[in-house]
Amino acid sequence: MSLFERDTEIYRNRDALREDYQPAQLVGRDEEIQMYQAALQPVINGEQPNNVFLYGKTGVGKTAATRYLLSHLEEDASEYDDIDLRLTFLNCDGLTSSYQIATRLVNELRDETNQISTTGYPRATVYEMLWDDLDDLGGTNLIVLDEVDHVEDDSILYQLPRARANNNLSDAKIGIIGISNDFSFRDDLSPKVKSSLCEQEIHFPAYDASDLQKILEQRAAVAFHDDVLDDAVIPLCAAYGAKDAGDARQSIDLLMKAGDLAREEAETTTVAETHVEAGRHDLERGRIEEGISGLTQHGHLVLYSLLTLHLQDETPVRSRDVRPRYTNFAQRAGRDPLVPRRMRDHLAELAMLGLVSVTERNEGRRGGTYREYTLDMDIELILSALDEVLDDVGIHDSIQEHLLDEDVTDENTSLAQFQ
Repeated sequence: MSLFERDTEIYRNRDALREDYQPAQLVGRDEEIQMYQAALQPVINGEQPNNVFLYGKTGVGKTAATRYLLSHLEEDASEYDDIDLRLTFLNCDGLTSSYQIATRLVNELRDETNQISTTGYPRATVYEMLWDDLDDLGGTNLIVLDEVDHVEDDSILYQLPRARANNNLSDAKIGIIGISNDFSFRDDLSPKVKSSLCEQEIHFPAYDASDLQKILEQRAAVAFHDDVLDDAVIPLCAAYGAKDAGDARQSIDLLMKAGDLAREEAETTTVAETHVEAGRHDLERGRIEEGISGLTQHGHLVLYSLLTLHLQDETPVRSRDVRPRYTNFAQRAGRDPLVPRRMRDHLAELAMLGLVSVTERNEGRRGGTYREYTLDMDIELILSALDEVLDDVGIHDSIQEHLLDEDVTDENTSLAQFQ
């Protein structure tokens, strides 16, 4: 008897739910696709490409639209003898400097036998290599900088879009496509960079539940066998995705998780609403644990402080009112409390991870502008990822009834409970 046997009851093509799957058509983005297509039209006309800047939250179709349109652009450009189009995709996650971007681009343009070191050259020398390589290749070059907001200095974002204007390139035509999840990134750019990099701007708003349902229906038709999904499954996945900032990726991941849970059950041939609910809990737990595990100890202490204030109905709360609780917890853990500004940085990080929600308040001239914070995640899931903090600080009275099991309580009985 085989240990592994092929399972075909639920899925027809599970890969249609993966992030790298490219659907034949993009749904829910007609207006953005039309604007994007118009911005790319100069390439087909043999003209200097536009520089395009896309912005919007994670999971709203920016990268998917880029890959969809550029694949069509590359195919259509091949029909014209006078167009030599070259596409270069670079994800800037982990690349924080213009130097790192420039060296990576040089190596993307070169073959494997002619790569350069990522350290040791003056930045001006790397730029010269980049211009020489681009001119040697000639033609039209579109460079996609995904997650461009990770770049902490403006140099490369100024040099690339203005390479021809600054006489760095004579033969090659170059266009930059910048993609950012950070709405404020554009505003923080210097005026000279903004005017060139953001030549054509396209905002991708969050998907609503109706858009997400269309996307899920499109993927499900490829991924699942007919009549496998209960009628409530796709609307429920879409509703949760709309609630979670209109993120299509989260909705698709939830649908795949529900399908996987159904496949794991013996004799089950349908994906039901219960699988969606269980899948959402599992994904939420994984996202929280991953986010919390990446925090420093002070990040854990700030989160624990906010959690206890939340359980005492004291949120939304300003950072200055979080500080006394945080200071107490830090001292109990044997750590020196951070200064207020650094503590606020940890609150901002928690908000970025989606663990905390932030509300801007404006009290006018007398009260000024300030932020209030509140917890935005399941309490039990957060507590399950804070075991080490409970050991270091002790069990605050507010969390007693929320402890997940008796083991946690038993392990901490030697620690004094406190208010």
